[in-house]
Amino acid sequence: MKIRIKFRKYGSMKFIGHLDIMRYFQKAIRRAEISIAYSEGFSPHQIMSFAAPLGVGLMSNGEYLDIVCREPLTMNGTQMKEAMNQVMVEGVEIVSVRALPEDAGNAMASVAAARYTVCFREGYEPDFDWKSQLEKFYQKLTIPVIKQTKKSTKELDLKPSIYELFVREENGQAAIEMLVDASSAGNIKPGLVLEAFYKENGADGLEEAALLITREDTYGDRGTGETHEFVPLEDFGEEF
Repeated sequence: MKIRIKFRKYGSMKFIGHLDIMRYFQKAIRRAEISIAYSEGFSPHQIMSFAAPLGVGLMSNGEYLDIVCREPLTMNGTQMKEAMNQVMVEGVEIVSVRALPEDAGNAMASVAAARYTVCFREGYEPDFDWKSQLEKFYQKLTIPVIKQTKKSTKELDLKPSIYELFVREENGQAAIEMLVDASSAGNIKPGLVLEAFYKENGADGLEEAALLITREDTYGDRGTGETHEFVPLEDFGEEF
């Protein structure tokens, strides 16, 4: 049985990298006595798949991993959520546990977009009127940038990969909210969007420590062709 788990990552756990999070969940699932299935062969491992890895230093309210459980299950979704939360450390919280249909794609292959909230650290706000300029920036027909990959650099147009971009209030202060392409083909990071925004306004380069970034959720796309219908990955499953 395929299970999709949604979790939050916050506090000091935002400094823990993706590989360590994977190892952490392997141990936590054993401690919670979840009947996870193992691969075959000389070196069996738990069958699990994470969605888009989260960068070090970012918090998230919508991370996902898929696991395969052996049947018959000894817990329902609510019991599984409670059992895992009992063994979670501070900084990781299980939000939901859903059963996936047999034909559902895995979490990583299903990612199409991600929503982020971006705040400026105190003392790092831009020296231009960024609130009024953000809408003008988003209305541009093209947003050319240079994207650094592992092997090279390439020029691309960010505009088609930014689905929403606006200013909203976050804990009494203005924040930037964006919905961007997070698929394997696009994978746009908030920092890249903000760097282009700074450049457009003639500002100095974005300082590394300037941003507080939270991934609010990760989405799949139920749309067809050029029409997007983004839904949270948890909505592809159902309670059990």
